[in-house]
Amino acid sequence: MGTDTLRTDAADDAAGRRREQRGWYFYDWACSVYSTSVVTVFLGPYLTSVARAAADTDGYVHPLGVPVRAGSFFAYSVSLSVIVAVLVMPLVGAAADRSGRKKPLLAAAAYTGAAATTGMFFLDGDRYLLGGLLLVVANAAQSVAMMLYNSYLPQIAPPEERDAVSSRGWAFGYAAGALVLVANLVLYTGHDSFGLTESEAVRVCLASAGLWWGAFALVPLRRLRDRRAPAREGSALPGFRQLAATVRDMRRHPLTLAFLLAYLVYNDGIQTVISQASVYGSEELGLGQSTLIVAVLLVQVLAVAGALALGRLARRYGAKRTILGSLVAWTVTLAAGYFLPAGAPGWFFVLAAGIGLVLGGSQALSRSLFSHLVPPGKEAEYFAAYELSDRGMSWLGPLLFGLTYQLTGSYRDAIVSLVAFFVIGFALLARVPVRRAIGDAGNPVPERI
Repeated sequence: MGTDTLRTDAADDAAGRRREQRGWYFYDWACSVYSTSVVTVFLGPYLTSVARAAADTDGYVHPLGVPVRAGSFFAYSVSLSVIVAVLVMPLVGAAADRSGRKKPLLAAAAYTGAAATTGMFFLDGDRYLLGGLLLVVANAAQSVAMMLYNSYLPQIAPPEERDAVSSRGWAFGYAAGALVLVANLVLYTGHDSFGLTESEAVRVCLASAGLWWGAFALVPLRRLRDRRAPAREGSALPGFRQLAATVRDMRRHPLTLAFLLAYLVYNDGIQTVISQASVYGSEELGLGQSTLIVAVLLVQVLAVAGALALGRLARRYGAKRTILGSLVAWTVTLAAGYFLPAGAPGWFFVLAAGIGLVLGGSQALSRSLFSHLVPPGKEAEYFAAYELSDRGMSWLGPLLFGLTYQLTGSYRDAIVSLVAFFVIGFALLARVPVRRAIGDAGNPVPERI
């Protein structure tokens, strides 16, 4: 084969890889609107108000006969959705690995989540149980879809490109979240001029996130390619057997497992802040929905800049040190949030700016750092475990938040309780010798990590 032919084949491979990468970015563009508009901004305060409308004179609702303070219902629903996702993900991950056909499974998860989100248009009156059910379905579906989405990263990007590809994916998501939040802000603040009540405007914003998710999911589903998987023997419980096999294999790489444990803890804190911040702003600080939208929009815009800035810091100081620094910033930000005065949107915007500057970088760098700790040839298997770590204890933060509020009646105590996740996560990550972990996994050690 001639040199020109080899060059042409290499150029074609690179072009195909770039095309897949661009399609991959668009799934973040599609689903991040759900995380931003639904989970972070609108659904928490709105579902809490719906639950309060259904509450008894003592402020409790009674799903399945269990007394639950109305202000805790959203947090408990988030926790339940994560538990459902953890039960489903091993089954779906094993099916994807066994068949090599990730796209049909990604499509099923994405459109289940998009349909549930669109159905939130019908959440009105005192239908808090409908809201809880739709939240559980949508959140669990998004978790499954993100597991499949992340497992494409080792297939579409060689090691030297993964940091950049991972960061661009996050950037696409934040950009989409900011764009749709601007439209949400226009609709919500001007709902009278659109002939809508405040409740109707919120429900339109919720449903539009589902329509956006479904429409733009078509792009990655057209561009990503499935790779034929090697034949595997069947199993009566393929998902959990595969998970057990992965955990057994990870025991041969204890430092990789140690990183996953640290990530599991501090990421739980991050996810809980994302899902509960708007509830804290509305219920404890007495801020209006428009203020919350502007604050989250500020987070989205600064998260893009923060991800790029932390990426540059990682090139200079290493990813581990940069992530540790971001965890210190998270701790300081939450501690400051405890002292925010009620009815002062300016200080809430300062808090939002602090969150935005560390949010994108801490997540993007964690994903790219983990890619160096995966043994060659086991990328999809280990990234499935990574997503399970991402979601696996993400029920604990909302549960702690909800229990703290239930016991104290104070959202300030609830928000400051989350500091524990960042302190413990910092201590666990600081003990991981990442250079040795990369070498033990059989990968070349970068000059700076």
